[in-house]
Amino acid sequence: MSEIDKRGNNLPGGPAPDQMTRGGRPGDFFVRRKLKLPRRLHRVLGVGGLFGAAYGDVGSSVYYALGVVSMSALGLTPPVLMISGIIFLFTALTYAEGATALPEAGGSGAFARRAFNDWISFIAGWVLMMDYIVTMSISAFSAANYLGFFIPLLKTWPANSIVGICIVAGLALINLTGIKESSRLNVVLVTIDLVTQIIIGILGAILIINLPTLINNIHWGVAPTMDQLLFGISISMVAYTGIETVANLGSETKDPGKSIPRAVMMVFAAVIIMYALLSMTALSAYPVYQMPDGKWVTDLTQKFLEDPIMGIAYAMPGFLPYFLGFWVALLAATILIIATNAGMLGASRLAYFMGQRKQMPDFFGSISKRARVPQNAILIFSVIAAVLISSGKVELLADLYAFGAVLAYTSAHVSIIALRIKEPNLPRPFKIPLNIKVKGREIPVTAVLGGLITAGTWLIVVYTHHLGRIVGFSWMAIGLLIYILYKRYQKKHPSASPET
Repeated sequence: MSEIDKRGNNLPGGPAPDQMTRGGRPGDFFVRRKLKLPRRLHRVLGVGGLFGAAYGDVGSSVYYALGVVSMSALGLTPPVLMISGIIFLFTALTYAEGATALPEAGGSGAFARRAFNDWISFIAGWVLMMDYIVTMSISAFSAANYLGFFIPLLKTWPANSIVGICIVAGLALINLTGIKESSRLNVVLVTIDLVTQIIIGILGAILIINLPTLINNIHWGVAPTMDQLLFGISISMVAYTGIETVANLGSETKDPGKSIPRAVMMVFAAVIIMYALLSMTALSAYPVYQMPDGKWVTDLTQKFLEDPIMGIAYAMPGFLPYFLGFWVALLAATILIIATNAGMLGASRLAYFMGQRKQMPDFFGSISKRARVPQNAILIFSVIAAVLISSGKVELLADLYAFGAVLAYTSAHVSIIALRIKEPNLPRPFKIPLNIKVKGREIPVTAVLGGLITAGTWLIVVYTHHLGRIVGFSWMAIGLLIYILYKRYQKKHPSASPET
């Protein structure tokens, strides 16, 4: 039987849309096959490769997220990270179903396009674009701060911003030549990183974690206040950057119906354990205290806001601080640079996805003739990332990520629910468990809860994050202007469905 259905959608085991043709028309796949033209993407990733790519993104966030979350949540940082971990699980399940049913690049934008129309799809894709750019910025900036172990000047502004911008510029030049990092190298580095985090977590549990200290860190209604707690919960979304990686790699995964859900659950288990151990270690080593001006703080954020894991290394007894400090600095910088590159690849791939589907001018996703990469997208987004890095404010970058991420997550949840209603017979190699029937349609409970929670979290972000609100809505306004003008140029209605 054909590998595509009547509507031109790939069935499980068949090629992803990006594999069929450069233009995305299903019939062209057979022409390309007859002419023996090479497929654009190959299904080469198994569970290990997918886990390595996803954890490389998600796991790298611990190197900066622990600091920005602790700044607001204070003694409640461990439970706040556990709460956001549950949200992450709900969202991961949604992406697992969406990525296996629609294994193509685009993530929540691809889900929204199938469930609704180009208008909704563009909004989801555009905010996701901002997240990729912020991932580039915050990862490169944090890498510079961890390199401060070797050169202390790099822990101060503007030196850390300059180095962060240089990292982005260097990766942009590499990507413009078409050179990509080896997936095997990524898996090796991620494995070493995970082992390092486990070792630090175990040492922390044995040598540092103190339950009475953790309990005494909490001052209900005072440290943190309710506003600080809400702020901390919303900003904690930055702790789980990179879940979209799973969706974007769906078209390159072998047996996505099994590999993607397994990889998602492995990433969730690894991340939740690491955050539990590392956050309790950090708040045991650096208890919450009140300053003379009445402000409640922890030295984790006073001294190690941009490099919190380094703070944990320094808190170890004996000879461990120097040894762990050296290793953490080297490994964190490496992993964060890889995460920067992943953000650059994600942004450029998404720009190509949106350009191919006529949601953005072709200029953004156009492919260079020699290197076969979306060079304009790489250059434009690298410049934007450099501007964000120049602020030297990791808090601003975290605000922006939270603004875009929870909106993209909400879109993904709503799209999966809509597809359950609109296309109940859509092949779903993985189906979210725990469903309720509404008018004959199976509605996933976790997607409903996840959608409500992420939508509420986004409202909290908008309410509590002043700079994030200004920059985030400005980004949305610019994107909508580009979209409307481009649709007018195409002589199409902005809310037209993909088929029109």
